[in-house]
Amino acid sequence: MPHRTSRRTLLTATAAATAAAATGVLAAPSAASTPSADASTDRRLRRIIAGMSLEEKVGQLFVTRVYGHSATDPDQADIDANLAELGVRTAAELISTYHVGGIIYFTWAHNTRDPHQIADLSNGLQRAALAGRSRLPLLVSTDQEHGIVCRVGEPATLLPGAMALGAGGSRSDTRRAAWIAGTELAALGINQNYAPDADVNVNPANPVIGVRSFGSDPESVAALVAAQVKGYQGAGVASTAKHFPGHGDTSTDSHTGLPVINHTRTQWEELDAPPFRAAIRARIDSIMTAHIVVPALDPSEDPATLSRPILTGILREELGYDGVVVTDSLGMEGVRTKYGDDRVPVLALLAGVDQLLNPPKLSVAWNAVLDAVRSGEISEARIEESLLRVLRLKSRLGLFRDPFVSHRGVERTVGSRAHRAAADRIAERTTTLLADPGGTLPLSRRTHRDLLVVGADPASPSGTTGPPTSTLAHAFGELGFTARALSTGTAPSEAKIAEAVGAAEGRDAVVVATYNVTARSSQRALVTALVSTGVPVVTVAVRNPYDVAHLTDAGVAASLAAYSWTDVELRAAARVIAGRADPRGTLPVPVQRADDPAQVLYPVGHGLSY
Repeated sequence: MPHRTSRRTLLTATAAATAAAATGVLAAPSAASTPSADASTDRRLRRIIAGMSLEEKVGQLFVTRVYGHSATDPDQADIDANLAELGVRTAAELISTYHVGGIIYFTWAHNTRDPHQIADLSNGLQRAALAGRSRLPLLVSTDQEHGIVCRVGEPATLLPGAMALGAGGSRSDTRRAAWIAGTELAALGINQNYAPDADVNVNPANPVIGVRSFGSDPESVAALVAAQVKGYQGAGVASTAKHFPGHGDTSTDSHTGLPVINHTRTQWEELDAPPFRAAIRARIDSIMTAHIVVPALDPSEDPATLSRPILTGILREELGYDGVVVTDSLGMEGVRTKYGDDRVPVLALLAGVDQLLNPPKLSVAWNAVLDAVRSGEISEARIEESLLRVLRLKSRLGLFRDPFVSHRGVERTVGSRAHRAAADRIAERTTTLLADPGGTLPLSRRTHRDLLVVGADPASPSGTTGPPTSTLAHAFGELGFTARALSTGTAPSEAKIAEAVGAAEGRDAVVVATYNVTARSSQRALVTALVSTGVPVVTVAVRNPYDVAHLTDAGVAASLAAYSWTDVELRAAARVIAGRADPRGTLPVPVQRADDPAQVLYPVGHGLSY
């Protein structure tokens, strides 16, 4: 039964329940909770540092993009991009020039074509790094959250994203998913993953987090964050909790603006802090900062990435964290709004950051830090403090022993049959049946064999799967149905809606993939038009689960949430619709009414089953 509540009331109520139920989550971590280094390792690393030039020390704190599939022989277009943005031709030249401590992989930078190419690139980067005077291996990183943020695609195993795992509610599934992902990343030579997302998504209008979060309940999010940390790091990959101090309650995207979160200090302690405390207790290797302003934590209104009260005062001193702190991308507008690109890296280091991620102009940032040290604004001891943390992480990952990977390891690990089967089983336990008022589901091949699949076809997060309508139609075909796919897009025109209505005539059912439906969205008009044909319409939300709120009065036969449009989650949704798997997921966030957001349509924990 829906009940009246506002989002702020929900925040307060959730906070109170969490404070009462999660004493262990909120407890301050002990010193043993943070990544540690033994005395002999530290002595060895300090000897290395003592022999390094200032340029090498500063360079080791930078993690940057570079274009190309190869460290030494990229395509000409990638050479041109490197020259334009980085002033070098190749990754090897970049490493030699700037002594960077890390490289981040992106699909759009052409770093991730296929598993064997990625492994070769990783090995080439490590060879270039070890050719330097100090022979320091690289941290190779990427954003492999899974779900809607995924840089390495098929034939690597794709897994449900955070909110899907939150819907599944299983710590063991969540840890297993991270272990599979981490094992495959390690085989590719990627040793630092910017996951899991530790933000508590209490704002349905959040444009940048959404399904990247495990949910809206701090205690549940904390438990699943800890599970993923253990999974990734158990597989030999550094895990990164993000985005500290918490990006879950914002209506601004920090890629394009500077969000302000107006939680009180008490609300922050009870809502945003628990997942980060849990990550620290799980011995998280690194924590990523957020380009957000939290006035209750720092009245200067500097973004958290540049805030000493937040990064040193709270994260280091109050939470007791002594692992690596990495910035979110320094190319994002949120961190560039208040200061210039030459000041941002300097202020970040003064705030307590260790790794400077992806500055827009590496030469500007690198030289700015050098100048700050030479002028005395930043002490060399402060640089060495962060450098020691970075080298400790490299040591813990075994990179000083052997940073290289093999093609045999790729063949044995990446996209293995066991991993893909596990991903399918995990995904089945996340699909959420939100509404089925007439008991239409599951669809039977005897009565609903002929299907039309229409809807949104967003590009694959990794560029290797989809489109979603075709994936769903193919999955239904494998289950014994006859299914035609018709892409209508995220903003279907009147002509496209008419085409879909015509294609629905005579079908036994229509499945519609929806993508972030709004009150004025023409996706809603599409669904309404399809319902008017009299053919049963089943909707599958392939991103945020809130679509159902805008479709309840449209007369749909059933509504499900898949939380992403990658193949693994779409195949699972098809099996649920066809009755080959029971819907077991439950909402990890509340769905509020579209006509009155002060009321909850479906609460956390809602989910139907057969």
